[in-house]
Order: sequence, then C-alpha cells, then structure tokens
Amino acid sequence: MAPDLVGKQLEVLKEIVPQASRMALLRNPTNPASAPQLREAEVAARALGVRLQTLEARVPQEIDSAFAAMTRERAGALVVLTDSIFTNQRRQIAELAAERRLPAVYGNTEHAEAGGLVAYGANFLDLERRAATYVDKILKGAKPADLPVEQSTKFELVINLKAAKTLGLSIPASLLSRADEVIQ
Repeated sequence: MAPDLVGKQLEVLKEIVPQASRMALLRNPTNPASAPQLREAEVAARALGVRLQTLEARVPQEIDSAFAAMTRERAGALVVLTDSIFTNQRRQIAELAAERRLPAVYGNTEHAEAGGLVAYGANFLDLERRAATYVDKILKGAKPADLPVEQSTKFELVINLKAAKTLGLSIPASLLSRADEVIQ
C-alpha cells in the first residue's frame, strides 16, 4: 500500500501549502519499498503541478546534509517516505523541518506525535490486530500459504496544530474535519 499512499500524502501536503511548487522527498534508497514509492510520488507530483526534489539518506548521519540540500534548492514542503531509519530519527527530522520552516508529511503517526506537521498512513494498531488473527489461525492449524494476503483498510490522518503554529500555517477546515486525530 505504501506506493499508493505517497500520492495521497502529496495531495494532503499540497492542500496545506497550496503555493508550494517545489517539494522535497526524503527516501532511503536501500529500502526496497522506496523505488515504487518514488515512482508514485513522481506521478502524483506531476498531476499536482509540483517539482519533486529527491534526496537520499541511508544512515542517520546523512539526514542533516539532505536537509541542507532542501534548503539550498528552496523546497517549499517535504514528504518523508516510511523507513525505519526515519522513524527512529523522527525527532531530529521534525526539529530540522521546523528549523527550516518546511511543512512535512509522514507515513506514520509517530512522526506527528514527535512534532511533525501531518501524518497519513495505515493504522498500525489495526494491522497488529489483524496480524494476531493470522497467528491465531496458524496456531489452530491453518497453513500460512493458504491464508489470503490482505492490505490495510484503515488509514489515519493526524495533524499537529502545534507544529502548524510553529510554521505559521493555518490548516484548512476541510482537512481538519477529515483528521482522525488533532494534536494540540
């Protein structure tokens, strides 16, 4: 689902920052999910009339230089692809985005809880519950190969109004009304 979600993340970001004509995309190229996400982001960016600047960070130490490049290129917003490195460094990324006044969208709620502006992605609690039903079926004798592959059906939009205030942004009421959680 991640490739499909990045297009929606760009749409949400464009709704918050409609004047942004250039957006940075931070990805870890060693993550196998990164390439299809990038392709989808490029398609979505063209549809939104946005120029996408792709930046890479394979290790936490490369995050600072990626943000320096975003600043040099005058990115107006940022999409952070889902990756364990970025989740582990979520506070650093949120602080760098705030320092550089970059509105950013993330793929999981932990980023918004750590000070990021907005997160849109799969509801991980729902995924964990569904995984438990798979474990239960396997423990009761089902063969894993016989179980259907399922994709997430629950997604959540989390908006951090404190981050919005720090960035001097007002979140559109239409977006706030769709939010599953609003962090004050």
